[in-house]
Amino acid sequence: MSPTDAYAALVADATELSVLQSCGAVLGWDQQTYMPKGGGPFRGEQLSLLAKLCHAKATDLKIGERLAAVEGSDLVKDADSVEAANAREWRHGYDRATKLPSRLVEELARVTTAAQEAWVEAKGKSDFVSFRPHLEKILLLKREEASCLVPPGGVGTSKDQLYDALLDEYEPGCTTAELRPLFASLTAELVPFIKAIGESSKKPDESVLRREFPTDRQKWFAESTAAAFGFDFTAGRLDTTSHPFCSAFGPGDCRLTTRYNPRFFNECFFGVLHEAGHGLYEQGLPADKFGTPCGAYCSLGVHESQSRFWENLIGRGRPFWDHAFPRLQQAFPGVLPNVTADQWHFAVNAVKPSLIRVEADEATYNLHVAIRFELELALIGGELAVADLPAAWNDKYESALGIRPTTDAEGCLQDIHWSFGGFGYFPTYTLGNLHAAHYFAHMPDPTDAIRRGEFRDVLGWLRTNVHAHGRRYRSGELTRRATGQPLTAEAFSKSLKGKLGALYGV
Repeated sequence: MSPTDAYAALVADATELSVLQSCGAVLGWDQQTYMPKGGGPFRGEQLSLLAKLCHAKATDLKIGERLAAVEGSDLVKDADSVEAANAREWRHGYDRATKLPSRLVEELARVTTAAQEAWVEAKGKSDFVSFRPHLEKILLLKREEASCLVPPGGVGTSKDQLYDALLDEYEPGCTTAELRPLFASLTAELVPFIKAIGESSKKPDESVLRREFPTDRQKWFAESTAAAFGFDFTAGRLDTTSHPFCSAFGPGDCRLTTRYNPRFFNECFFGVLHEAGHGLYEQGLPADKFGTPCGAYCSLGVHESQSRFWENLIGRGRPFWDHAFPRLQQAFPGVLPNVTADQWHFAVNAVKPSLIRVEADEATYNLHVAIRFELELALIGGELAVADLPAAWNDKYESALGIRPTTDAEGCLQDIHWSFGGFGYFPTYTLGNLHAAHYFAHMPDPTDAIRRGEFRDVLGWLRTNVHAHGRRYRSGELTRRATGQPLTAEAFSKSLKGKLGALYGV
């Protein structure tokens, strides 16, 4: 088979696999939104079968043969070409998939489906004991998965190598060795800054966020804002769930979810902005390349950068509220009659150590992620037993943030990630914060346009410099090409301290 024919066959195989995987995504979205409780066990069988079929297709020997025909040919001579990038990522995915036995893939799908249902119930009852056996099963399976994936030779079972293997699924090429100093330096910088804020005499009036905000008006205001940013609701929708997420099935179908609290504005609104950021990325990927790596998102860190960009750098910025605050008062008549835009902006940027990650402010957020990173390393490395997780979680929160959870729901049961086996996922949230700030600092100044409620140029820059490339480049190279500078934490620190320092006078 010629390299050209082999490449065409790989495109066809990859597209078919992506369509098959999208069927699983539909079932997963339905499980978290509309599926009746009794459907859980059968949904597990459905997803297990789909996982088996996807794994069989992803590990077909013909893929290896076709890759061998393409690699080293003139077709991929230019390392920056679409063909070379696709071949590189196909090889990465094929080598990873062929190391995993089908039995393990099927069992993970079955166990995590049941675990997600158990997590919803356990969180509702704040009962970690009922969830513990599910997490123990998942942890054993994820350790087995990691052991299959570690490179041949060397130690092979060290904690860092096992974690690297799981991290690679979400942030290809990133290592534990890179993350340790990153989290250490961020923590060292953030802790005294947060302390200075806590000691400041300037305090926001957070009570303005905890008035009566009817859920139907919350939905309208959040949806209209997401649409103004550029999210296409003719190719997407918004539904309700226990833990907000974005799920894209393919061109023309991207689903957002949120949850509502009629007595707290932030929960829905900023949750929708966050998930809409993910959705804007999915809607901006090249539809004509669907199914291939160049039509897929770069990494979860880059994906997270898009959600944090729109949630924090736009949605919590003063230019945005110069435009949006009058509309907010109209959307909730009589709720904010004596509140000014300055007071509101300060309130939505309040810094206060809190227990819930998804509700955390920009300053403390990365400490939440650092805690989960440390716990995951200990769980995967066997240094922490699942039974001891609640106490270890609470101790770390008390040490890092000065507060201690009193229930499992506000402690180690608050996130859905471990129930679906997402070990290695959490660090991408912090990486996303860094990428987002880096993009914002290096794009043409959007301040005046944002004040006018115009977001087309902002989205256009992201479309051109981030979305359009798909997975053509790895995350570090993508950001370097987009901004002309390598990724550092400098832009994040400068943005954070500039905004919050001015508000709190520190």
